[in-house]
Amino acid sequence: MSVEMNRTTSIALPSAVSNDILQKTQEGSAVMALARKIALPGLGVTIPVITGDPEAGWVGETAKKPVRRGTLATKQMTPYTLAVIVPFSNQFRRDAEQLYNALVQRLPGALAKKFDATVFGAAETPGTNFDTLKSCTAQSINTSPYSGLVAADADISDHGGVLNGFVLAPKGRGILLSATDTTGRPLFINSVAEGAVPMILGAPVKTSKGAYIPPVAASDGPPKVDAVPAVVGFAGDWTQAVYGTVEGVQVAVSDQATLTDGSTTINLFEQNMFAVRAEIEVGFRCDTTVFNKLTGANA
Repeated sequence: MSVEMNRTTSIALPSAVSNDILQKTQEGSAVMALARKIALPGLGVTIPVITGDPEAGWVGETAKKPVRRGTLATKQMTPYTLAVIVPFSNQFRRDAEQLYNALVQRLPGALAKKFDATVFGAAETPGTNFDTLKSCTAQSINTSPYSGLVAADADISDHGGVLNGFVLAPKGRGILLSATDTTGRPLFINSVAEGAVPMILGAPVKTSKGAYIPPVAASDGPPKVDAVPAVVGFAGDWTQAVYGTVEGVQVAVSDQATLTDGSTTINLFEQNMFAVRAEIEVGFRCDTTVFNKLTGANA
């Protein structure tokens, strides 16, 4: 949705609204829930990335202690603007509490979904200093979910990481919920009443629609065979993932703007509406070698 903001109104939004939107965005984003948060200056920041650990050694009495340095690399984290505009009817203007509740409910989900989708590679990155997990090692959980998950754990360990978190798309959760042992008992849930996958291999699980990447159809071959299977989740060492925000969520309100929503044009003044724009400057960096993507059916 594009917009021409001609004038902002005098609607006063308390600072608590911005804080609530940021908090709900962090809660709604699986990446933000698992990754480490840092303060991000407006001009960006250089962050260290550990590429090798120091090694201790045994020494005899009075002998010199070994000196072993860990190896570090650096990455530049740049803030990129993520924004959304939501139009409201003027009835919300008459009820401030209703407006605030609508803002807190609608805006965080849009910001969180796009942020997650970008990190996982389902959406284009905003720039070169924003990492994505789109090209990380793939493990299939289609025919043998448990074997695929163990393979992801092993690969992450081979690259010096410790698997400590999963993110599943709804389709990925469906695959695991349907997995059973030889007696027909579910493998990944404690009871049918739970209806969730709380942990996998001792690591917590988050759900995000942004973790799903559709399959890529083959240009030739059998009609129902995909060249690249769908991505239905991710596993990784989230201590090696960092995100940062500059000033939290910024909120602006206008009642005399013209919005372009696809082929539809909305004139707020003529249609007795107003629009709220929420934007956040955010960056993301990680060591992509300690992450695996989980793929589903390829046919």
